[in-house]
Amino acid sequence: MEKVRTMTTTTAPAPGTRPLAGKAALVTGGSRGIGAAIAERLAADGAAVALTYHSRDDLADQVVKRIGEAGGRAWAVRADAADPEAVRASVAAAADRFGRLDILVNNAGAGVLGPFEQIAADDVDRVLATNVRGPFLAAQAAAAHLAEGGRIVSIGSCMAERAAFPGGSLYATSKAALTGLTKALARELGPRGITVNLVHPGPIDTDMNPADGEHAGLQAGLTALGAYGRPADVAATVAHLAGEGGRYITGAAIAVDGGFAV
Repeated sequence: MEKVRTMTTTTAPAPGTRPLAGKAALVTGGSRGIGAAIAERLAADGAAVALTYHSRDDLADQVVKRIGEAGGRAWAVRADAADPEAVRASVAAAADRFGRLDILVNNAGAGVLGPFEQIAADDVDRVLATNVRGPFLAAQAAAAHLAEGGRIVSIGSCMAERAAFPGGSLYATSKAALTGLTKALARELGPRGITVNLVHPGPIDTDMNPADGEHAGLQAGLTALGAYGRPADVAATVAHLAGEGGRYITGAAIAVDGGFAV
């Protein structure tokens, strides 16, 4: 299939501009796709970055290597986002590794698509454990380390805002739950000067949803811009929220979806 047009990659900060210098971040599910782009962007902005991964040591090592070669500091830890103890341990390990934790990005996710009637109970449990319980517990653990100016950013999905096609009921449910979590945590942590926000990506060109995939034309056609985005587009928004520019943004759900939800 002909590759769908993608939007121009967002430009990273100019050399020498390090708005997150001295900060430490944890990005869950940071070994590939959007998560890897976020980890690399935060590192480019000066943060020391820990990233979790589920099984692919090689991919996680590649992200760490790229960050190191670019002059950044990164570390990878294996952790299943559906395992409560692994989630808590990864947060503690990141804080211990860097001596602090300033930014948590809940990116790790799981998805099962298919007719509503055919979704198994085990799939429901796994997706909700990864996409809802995982971010909740990670935020809970991170809150013990975050000081004033701390940031929590979760990665949702355009499917939580618009059910444009059938088969996504479970995934949309799990991502929609993050809206409630984000708003409630923003209220709870606001008095401590900690912001909590949500980013909803639209069709993004990754190995899991490539712009030359079978259904890419349909997805691009559902956006106002008629194009796929790139992981760097999502990473740029996360970086803004994580930096000084995000100091007065909290409880917000920001769409990086090319107009999918309009």
